[in-house]
Amino acid sequence: MILPINTYSDPVLTAKAKPLKGVDSSIRELIADMFDSMYKAPGIGLAAPQVGHSLRLLVVDISTIKEYADYKPMVVINPRIVSVAGRNAMEEGCLSVPGVAGDVVRPSKITLHYRDEKFEEHTEEFSDMMARVLQHEIDHLDGTLFVDRMEKRDRRKVQKTLDAIKQGRVKTSYPIAPHAPKIAVEA
Repeated sequence: MILPINTYSDPVLTAKAKPLKGVDSSIRELIADMFDSMYKAPGIGLAAPQVGHSLRLLVVDISTIKEYADYKPMVVINPRIVSVAGRNAMEEGCLSVPGVAGDVVRPSKITLHYRDEKFEEHTEEFSDMMARVLQHEIDHLDGTLFVDRMEKRDRRKVQKTLDAIKQGRVKTSYPIAPHAPKIAVEA
């Protein structure tokens, strides 16, 4: 099933996601739906908060990029980056921030501890594009968007588009979730 994507300023995207304690049929269904939604958009990574689930779960498939055709789709649960090396800047975009792209500096190599779709533990090194996509998606699990990592001057250049997304004035080729209403807090 294709799930709607939550967009910039939705509260689920700024919350720290909760760890999974295991994988059951509902999580397997969510994983399948996330892959379907990611491919439909199309995207190369999708985190559970982007589809309204505050869980430490993400899916990645960079094989649609010619240079990475040999890579297999990947399910990542409860990821933890244990080491980083190098740094590089690269333009990023995001299904949750449609129409916005900007340079982000990230480590070029990471060592990642995570569980897979069978809830089996792994510790692996990733570099270049895969490292970048994983870090981008892990940021979603921590309530951070790539625009939060952009240089201030670059962020100012896209602020009008961010405001339009926030106001629901955005068109995409994929379904987007309606913005959750803001809750007034009394002092």
